[in-house]
Amino acid sequence: MIKPLLVNAYDPKGGAGAARAAYRLHQELLRLKIDSQMLIQDKRIADSTVVSSPNKVAKIIWKARPIVNALPLKLYRNRQRKPEFFRLQWLPNTVASQIARLEPDIINLHWICDGFIPIEALAKFNKPIVWTFHDTWAFTGGCCYSLGCDRYTKSCGSCPQLGSKHSWDLSRWVWQRKTKAWQNLKLTIVAPSNWLAECAKSSSLFSNSDIRVIPHGLDISIYKPTKTQVARNLLSLPQNKQLILFGAINATSNFRKGFDLLQSALQRLSQSEWKDQIELIVFGSSQPQDSVDLGFKVHYLGKVDDEDKLALIYASADVMIVPSIEEAYGLTACESLSCGTPVVCFDSTGLKDIVEHQKNGYRAQCFSCDDLANGIIWVIENKERHQKLCDRAREKAEQEFTIELQAHRYLSLFEEVANINLTTTNYELTTF
Repeated sequence: MIKPLLVNAYDPKGGAGAARAAYRLHQELLRLKIDSQMLIQDKRIADSTVVSSPNKVAKIIWKARPIVNALPLKLYRNRQRKPEFFRLQWLPNTVASQIARLEPDIINLHWICDGFIPIEALAKFNKPIVWTFHDTWAFTGGCCYSLGCDRYTKSCGSCPQLGSKHSWDLSRWVWQRKTKAWQNLKLTIVAPSNWLAECAKSSSLFSNSDIRVIPHGLDISIYKPTKTQVARNLLSLPQNKQLILFGAINATSNFRKGFDLLQSALQRLSQSEWKDQIELIVFGSSQPQDSVDLGFKVHYLGKVDDEDKLALIYASADVMIVPSIEEAYGLTACESLSCGTPVVCFDSTGLKDIVEHQKNGYRAQCFSCDDLANGIIWVIENKERHQKLCDRAREKAEQEFTIELQAHRYLSLFEEVANINLTTTNYELTTF
């Protein structure tokens, strides 16, 4: 029986979507009687199958590592983004020896770019590696999302996010370290969306790699439709309003999540006949100290770790808005559809695999606030059409987004990569 080790910087209580996705896969592998373990940098969850360093000194170092890792960024005073959006991974650590002690048959890397695993450490693992990408970091010179920049197709340098005009800069240094460290590694790449797979295939680092597409899965017995009236009663939300939902980690401050675009779209709606009919729900962010004019009353629910509550939040809304500029996948969109709530997004990146235009939601013209507003209205204005969108949303989740389907696809891939005979069904994967 195969023994996989899933590696992610955080567990679900300390991380974002990648942590939730990785842990869900780990739990489902355990349910299938697979001897799965999960190695993380910062353990907060009470689960004996999730391990981190037992060494207290190592834990202190790990907590300081992201800060120290980001120190070279201080040389770039004109950088466009905060340090957490650019990862250098240059400090050594002992993670390779820790992995060796766990004796896995195969290593499934997930989101590791928070100082957890140095670039050079991968060559020391001496085990087959399946790397699940959750953003673009692995094939860029350090940015987690390129935001339209295509320098990763060559060798990075002159990085716009660093505010650099020099071909030899930190992004080129990181890119060259990756090239040198990984050139002889046989990595199997998994992307959760066709968009991310295409980006990886176009990169100079992974143009010749084996790249598969496996969408993230979720437990559709948790993320399920609940009668809107019941969900709103449990959450103390109004029954007589059209409720628009928006949510992400640091939902109102993360530029990539498109809050400013949503704000413009909502202000347009507030000037229409809908001004007294709509209210907004925001999760993943508390109410900002400086008031933000969104044109409507806002219910801020803060960070939500409980999945049952999160499912109720999705079910309480008439429509979920995911106005992201770039998404490797779009986990909140997937969760919303599973709860029977249509999604409005831009016709962009990973969300195109999830949202079917005018079937389970609406894909607005890229970054048009006017069309985003149009999409919101189109979803909610007709009750009969809205119900059809809700029904198709749940149907899509049942067909494509179950955690069972994802786990079996990974097991088939693990069998192929590790050459271990498993009694699992082989599921067809898209290969790039």
